[in-house]
Amino acid sequence: MVGYVYDFYNAPGIKYFIQEGKNMSTYNVKLVKTVDDSYDIEIGFGLTDKLVSDLKAGLAGSITKFAIVTDSNVKPVYADEIYGKITEAGYKGDIIVFPAGEKSKTRATKEFIEDTMLSKGYRRDCCIIAVGGGVVTDVAGFVAGTYGRGVPFINYATTLLAAADASIGGKTAVDTPLATNLIGMFNQPRKVYIDIDAWKSLPKREIYSGMAETIKHACLADSRFYGFLEDNMDKIFAFDHDVCEHMAECNCRIKYNVVMKDERESGLREVLNLGHTVGRAIETVSDYRLLHGEAVSIGLVAQAKLSSKLGYMTEDEVASLVRLLKRAGLPTEIPDYIDREALVKKLYTDKKVRNGQLRFVLQKGIGDVVRFGENVYATPVSEDVAREIIMAM
Repeated sequence: MVGYVYDFYNAPGIKYFIQEGKNMSTYNVKLVKTVDDSYDIEIGFGLTDKLVSDLKAGLAGSITKFAIVTDSNVKPVYADEIYGKITEAGYKGDIIVFPAGEKSKTRATKEFIEDTMLSKGYRRDCCIIAVGGGVVTDVAGFVAGTYGRGVPFINYATTLLAAADASIGGKTAVDTPLATNLIGMFNQPRKVYIDIDAWKSLPKREIYSGMAETIKHACLADSRFYGFLEDNMDKIFAFDHDVCEHMAECNCRIKYNVVMKDERESGLREVLNLGHTVGRAIETVSDYRLLHGEAVSIGLVAQAKLSSKLGYMTEDEVASLVRLLKRAGLPTEIPDYIDREALVKKLYTDKKVRNGQLRFVLQKGIGDVVRFGENVYATPVSEDVAREIIMAM
């Protein structure tokens, strides 16, 4: 039986027990926190000067040393300019560059960035500025979350894909040969800049790829936005200022409305994985011959066909989605060089898998998703049904 209980040296939360002649202690470490991870997303044209102005106004606090992380494509186009303006403003900085492409989204790249920062004397009193697309923001945000046990970072998105998805929401990760995005953390930036002018520097294929996440947002949350994309696709590719700005604003609104309600993907945030179960698997099995958006486009069609099979979409709605994706310059069928059985097996590396079961987020018509229970937005699908859909594509 317990002899007595008392506060050990009056320390709050620490109790000391004696039971049957044996001393036992229990320490309650109180670490209740209230954290405000709010941040601004600025959408505009030519925002490099605004970035420097915000730094001067205290965006990164009293920090004066900045690691600019970018890739080999973006460095000469935007990162060099940002570096020049930051150093002209009196700050210290370095550009850290890795090869462009999804194949660089790895632990090795993260290690390279960390080792470079260490060799250049970066400690906890620094800030990372990620300049580029989704691979850059994912890796740089992950580095920021672990370097010195956490340093601030800023996203300067230069691709439509990053503007629509990767730069917003705080999900950072790397890929491995066994799975995509399963090693990472939630880490929110200090601010996100979406520079629409940067889209003009992109190859057409990159613009098309970015449209996949945009169409995904319309499919899952906003039928009016879907109609806007149908009506304005030509103006988007002509970089019409008003149309592109409205598109960027709609993407941000849809994404942050989900993220604000479910920052850490406990339920609702899974809807942002619409099309990604098959899409991510195709991207990997193709050995990244397909860009992320191209793979997601095929994944959107696969989930739409599955949704139709289960009674949540009509055949006309599926056909409408296929037409819109094709107008956006995106593929809608699985390429012949993809091994279908390897693709089916790869589905099991998806982060939504639970207890060995495949799970899919599914559209409900145009502009909504199916809810399968209280805060449940993905449903188990048998391998046989998934294989049937894949083989038919």
